[in-house]
Amino acid sequence: MILSEAHELMRKNFRSFAETEFTTEIQEQLDREGGFNWDIWSKMARYGFTGCKLPVEYGGQGGDTLAYVLMNEEFSRICPVLAIYANTPNSLGGGPLLACGTPPQLEKYITPVAKGEKQIVFALTEPGAGSDAGSLTTRAVADGDYFILNGRKCFISGAPIADYAVVYARTNPDLKGSRGISMFIVDMKLPGVSCGKPESKMGISGYPTSDIVFENVRVHKGDLLGPLDKGYSVAMKTLDGGRLGVAAQSLGLAQGCLDEAVKYAKGRKQFGKPIANHQGVSFMIADMATEIAAARELIYSTAVAKDAGDKNASTMCAMSKYYASEMANRVAGKAVQIHGGYGFIKDYKVERLYRDARIMTLYEGTSQVQQIVISRSLLK
Repeated sequence: MILSEAHELMRKNFRSFAETEFTTEIQEQLDREGGFNWDIWSKMARYGFTGCKLPVEYGGQGGDTLAYVLMNEEFSRICPVLAIYANTPNSLGGGPLLACGTPPQLEKYITPVAKGEKQIVFALTEPGAGSDAGSLTTRAVADGDYFILNGRKCFISGAPIADYAVVYARTNPDLKGSRGISMFIVDMKLPGVSCGKPESKMGISGYPTSDIVFENVRVHKGDLLGPLDKGYSVAMKTLDGGRLGVAAQSLGLAQGCLDEAVKYAKGRKQFGKPIANHQGVSFMIADMATEIAAARELIYSTAVAKDAGDKNASTMCAMSKYYASEMANRVAGKAVQIHGGYGFIKDYKVERLYRDARIMTLYEGTSQVQQIVISRSLLK
């Protein structure tokens, strides 16, 4: 796809920020120590990246889905952690509010999120309800002007640093499966809300992930998001956008791997010449570049289709996430292979990218869940 002049300028802006601000030193420190870099977050907010896709009237930039994809791609090309920083408010965190929030809710929650003043996360997954999210057991029971929330969420990205969480809870136990689930905006400082210890992860170490536990948490009915008992369908629609974001992250990560592999192959000499001149290496690079190009066309066209209201956009989001995430793992594997033993050493960027790539086929729905979504759309 040939980008418009406006989108090409956006790409250059995203790339310049990532290359200039998210230095190798910051990346390596976050990988070693975990945590969250608040200085980078503040800089992203000043550039408007925290509200890239959020409405102008609520403090955002009003960007389209293609702008959102370009941001994820370019940030992830340098480091996927940077992409996740910007992705969360524009995707899973802000998505449910944009889908069905009231004007007062949007003003109260989206405006500070768009400006980078607050963090909001998406809390759906539970220990016994991962891919089968409809079987969640967290309960919300009406009590006057409040709901009493009890339960536990797990693998919640950004939970330890969040100000708010969009929490999914069962409000009507008489309805089976995914029915009877509602959404709530929960202030993480409310009595009874606590986070578990941040998980020690294989990759993406610079963005903390933990459980959230709710013990008799009183959530005001004004923080019920959308219609009662109708929250699950909103979660699935929100995940469409999240999946496209992960596809773009996968694309950027793969491009970063290719960049490193080409640079190394040109500089590394064996048998008296650069290894790039050996067919075994050059053909791997050709395969990597071709898969990346195919993924890019699929992802960009899906972004355009989504904004156009294409009836196949949901399936295309699943296809993009499925293909790009699996592709990123293949490309990362080849990048390590081209580096040989050095690819196994932490001094080389491809080692970290290889570890970071692994989450892409897991979060926002595993590859197998994407296959279910795609096949069902074809066979219904």
